[in-house]
Amino acid sequence: MRINRLPSSGHTTPSPPASPRRSPRYRHGRGKPGGRFTPVGPPGRANLAHRLAWLFLSVLLRRQGIFLFAPLIYISGMLLYMGTVSFDVVPVIKHRPAPGSVYRSPQVYAKLKPEMDADNSSSDAISTIWKASHKGVEWKPCVKRSSGELPESNGYISVEANGGLNQQRISICNAVAVAGYLNATLVIPNFHYHSIWRDPSKFRDIYDEDYFTSVLQNDVRVVNKIPEYIMERFDHNMSNVYNFRVKAWSPIQFYKDEVLPKLLEERLIRISPFANRLSFDAPPAVQRLRCLANYEALTFSSPILTMGETLVARMKERSANHGGKYISVHLRFEEDMVAFSCCVFDGGEREKEDMKEARERGWKGKFTKPGRVIRPGAIRINGKCPLTPLEVGLMLRGMGFDKNTYIFLASGKIYNAEKTMAPLIEMFPNLQTKEMLASEEELAPFKNFSSRMAAVDYTVCLHSEVFVTTQGGNFPHFLMGHRRYLYGGHSKTIRPDKRKLALLFDNPNIGWRSFKRQMLSMRSHSDSKGYELKRPSDSPYTFPCPDCMCRANKSNAT
Repeated sequence: MRINRLPSSGHTTPSPPASPRRSPRYRHGRGKPGGRFTPVGPPGRANLAHRLAWLFLSVLLRRQGIFLFAPLIYISGMLLYMGTVSFDVVPVIKHRPAPGSVYRSPQVYAKLKPEMDADNSSSDAISTIWKASHKGVEWKPCVKRSSGELPESNGYISVEANGGLNQQRISICNAVAVAGYLNATLVIPNFHYHSIWRDPSKFRDIYDEDYFTSVLQNDVRVVNKIPEYIMERFDHNMSNVYNFRVKAWSPIQFYKDEVLPKLLEERLIRISPFANRLSFDAPPAVQRLRCLANYEALTFSSPILTMGETLVARMKERSANHGGKYISVHLRFEEDMVAFSCCVFDGGEREKEDMKEARERGWKGKFTKPGRVIRPGAIRINGKCPLTPLEVGLMLRGMGFDKNTYIFLASGKIYNAEKTMAPLIEMFPNLQTKEMLASEEELAPFKNFSSRMAAVDYTVCLHSEVFVTTQGGNFPHFLMGHRRYLYGGHSKTIRPDKRKLALLFDNPNIGWRSFKRQMLSMRSHSDSKGYELKRPSDSPYTFPCPDCMCRANKSNAT
């Protein structure tokens, strides 16, 4: 059939397919109301808002340039919308702390306690702990004293020993080394009174001054008073004496180049402060004098030595069932240490306020300087937090020491002791302190003197079968070196991996077997590291081999 394509022919013919709608750009001015290309509007009864919306869309469709303002229009609309929304309820984004950053040891203890108490597999760990040997060789002290008279002195050196007991000890030994190297006469060091330790003790209150002088007599001249004719030059006023401000860890050559000329000129000089003012990397002659001072010349005064040896005897008597062997633990959980560490434990608001006051009292403004950021979680992850009594107990039980083991606790006043010490005493009921071993009358001469009390602790720790360090510092470092000097080069010291402990104590789901396996591995590592030789930057007071000790074949050892 033929299709007529002409309109208005009067015949009924099929309509062609509808043409596609044109783009708005081709419809400018062509649309008529009701026409085919007019957008279909809203229902007739639409409200004013709908009509305005359709009008707005029509303008957008007809004016392409308006799209340039679309971002601005969008932002304006969002701001108007946000102004109508209530933000009283803000969605909370939960932050999961990094592993090891939170103190969860009490939860771990609660989880492990039933299995720990039921574990009967522990052997007599204190008698079998030390197995390592150093390649069939043992080390013996070999510090030699000089003989013969000393040459004429180049002058007098006066030093001020600052810090606590063992920081003062560093100053004393380094002063001996410097004086001997410069052929000078050493004046008995003056102890600086510090607001933290608050101990006015003098040299002879802590050490046997006569013995110290006699041991060094052929190596270094030591006097307790500067001669009158020297002091007359300075109007009997030490503040008139030239004082060297020496940089920390200065090499011995500095003293020869800078200090000696002034000493020869003045005949008397001061060096204050003096702690850590001599590099550990020094010639053998300097190291020998350090060794001689620390391991041979420095002994505690008679009252301290007598008290210390009495407590050692009492500890051995009480631990007779273990062959007189006991563990000593240096616990650093005093208020000042907890405050200085900036770590957070489980004491809540009370702990927070106590630590804030302690920091301001001991280190005014140091922790509140503008820009200083304290991150307790990062400190804990890095193993810098002091171990709590609970953590020490868990660690030792995991290492195989049973509840009948005798422990001597060396520490100051434990922070919040009634609460924090309870778990440790529960795990080790035979725990002892100097206050428990001695009467008040016996401790009276030492009670208000922190350095004297520390010296008593030092003596009891020195003679224990196992020494446990929990926080570092001069006290354990000197003890490790002294124990190496006495026990054939082995420190017999447990040095826990506190980074690993932070992870383990932050895992309340850990089982006893897994925890114990980790602790036994840590114990074995401490045994293997008992023998260590000094590297150039190491302290001879911690690593006496080989500067202060010599090799001796075991077969030839006497």
